[in-house]
Amino acid sequence: MRILAQDYTNATTGAVPSSTNVNGTAVANPSAFVTNLQLSVEDLWDFFVGPVDSANTTTTIEATPVPSSSLIPPPFIGSYGFPPGRQVPLVTKNESWSFPKDFYLGVAGASFQIEGAARADGKGPSTWDVNMHRVPGYATDNSTGDITDNSYYMYKQDIARLSAMGINAYSFSIAWTRLFPFGSGPVNELGIAHYNDIIDTCIQYNITPMATLYHWDMPALLQNKYGGWLGEQIIGDFTEYARIAYSRFGDRVKHWFTINERKRIGNTGNIMTLTPRTAIVVCTSQYPMPAGYWRNFSIPNVEQPFVCGRNILLAHAEAYRLGKSIIPDSSIAFKNNGGYKVALTNSSADAEAVQRAWDFNEGWFADPVYLTGDWSSTVNDYVSSFLPPFTSQQKQLILGSADFFAHDAYTAQFYMAPDAGIESCVANASNPLYPSCANSSYTYGPAQGNWVIGPAADSHSPWLHRATDWFPAFMSYINTTWPSPHIQITEFGFAEPFESSKTLLQDILWDPIRTSYYHDYMEAILISLSEGIKITAALAWSFVDNLEWNSGFSVRFGLQYVNFTDPALERHYKASFFEYTNMYQTYVEK
Repeated sequence: MRILAQDYTNATTGAVPSSTNVNGTAVANPSAFVTNLQLSVEDLWDFFVGPVDSANTTTTIEATPVPSSSLIPPPFIGSYGFPPGRQVPLVTKNESWSFPKDFYLGVAGASFQIEGAARADGKGPSTWDVNMHRVPGYATDNSTGDITDNSYYMYKQDIARLSAMGINAYSFSIAWTRLFPFGSGPVNELGIAHYNDIIDTCIQYNITPMATLYHWDMPALLQNKYGGWLGEQIIGDFTEYARIAYSRFGDRVKHWFTINERKRIGNTGNIMTLTPRTAIVVCTSQYPMPAGYWRNFSIPNVEQPFVCGRNILLAHAEAYRLGKSIIPDSSIAFKNNGGYKVALTNSSADAEAVQRAWDFNEGWFADPVYLTGDWSSTVNDYVSSFLPPFTSQQKQLILGSADFFAHDAYTAQFYMAPDAGIESCVANASNPLYPSCANSSYTYGPAQGNWVIGPAADSHSPWLHRATDWFPAFMSYINTTWPSPHIQITEFGFAEPFESSKTLLQDILWDPIRTSYYHDYMEAILISLSEGIKITAALAWSFVDNLEWNSGFSVRFGLQYVNFTDPALERHYKASFFEYTNMYQTYVEK
């Protein structure tokens, strides 16, 4: 299939038609083009990326029954089982707890991290394809997204395996570049067909499909053309992409997330301490656009996250309103993220630091959507010098643009005022903590013996600790601060320490810290439910080991193990998967 667009010899200024009919036919707009030269998606790949690797399997694999031997849980994995020689279970079930019958016991995955099939069936390149291929060391192990789990061809078996474990919801992301290879313009019908089949397969197995429109795989052409989320043009392009997705899939998909972890796209953390290799921020200091590989834009680094944030918020709001008009019975939100924030001491300074951390993290987007239609006063004090204020029409568009509160909630963290004080930090734009001016730590203070907040995850995920004890307080804070009809935990999970260095399959599948994480996390949800907080979904990250962004394959979050050096990429259930589903089965209302 040869999908064509015009004028990509000059990839920094070229454009493609900005709109399409619902059936995917491009609406001609010749005046938008500098020349009449037509180039294909293959030309675009050659321009941005070059050759890519392919998996051994390049056709869709039909699902086969999961062997019963694979569904035997490890000994004593049942939290309420009776080990030999005992007359009572090790742990007593709390009869006052329960999951409602309509609770979503789900898992999550993201297109770039699991699909592979990079150049297959008309897909265009994303910024991650470019960076991982062109920038040495962009991933710590120099891995790419060319193959990953090859779920593009193995999704039917993946979904069958989820069903065999009792999963009733699957949160997946749609690759913008599979529907719009050029970011805008002609629609790729092969991409439409692929996601149609994923959705139909979910329904076949009684699994509720939940779709995310954007999980960080920005079309490369839009990044080079106007800076991706830095350019206001993205609002129109994203809305048009959302329109096609809603129109094609909305008859079966009723649960939608517009944008994943918007704070991570427009990251406000430590934006002053970038290495030369990552000198261009372009929205985020966590996953920046490397200098020398992308167009630079005359926007100071400290301002870029907030320029992106403004466009992200408006694009989300437009997509939400559009989705509700196309799919009236839909449930739509964006996915926020961040850990619970605990004041290190009882001082007023640390309390202020915690509030500033909330304001510049979750509140950055939650305040406008759930409370006022505008940034908080703390954020506005900072951005008012370089961003235009939202108009009354924009505030009306933003306010209420979510049907529930979706949060990726993994862990907790301590916060405290900087040593020189918050006022000193706020007055000094070169301070590494600016503009939030909230210092953080995973360690209790000396009075508590300097213990860490919980057992640490793999060293490749230094931000993650098993701090599930804080979860009920976390849910209470969200429920009180940003009221909504209900809360969904749209990602949570744990990277088992040293898992990537293990070689024996039996050792890999026995993941004790992750297993206890899922047990404790599900208990914490039950506690929140018993306190009257309406939580309707838990979506574990991830259902399978995958490409963890710039950590590559060096860290694993999967509930299933995958040997990435084995061409078959066979999946194996880990002990944690059994504990996750066992906790649900033990407590779900019968």
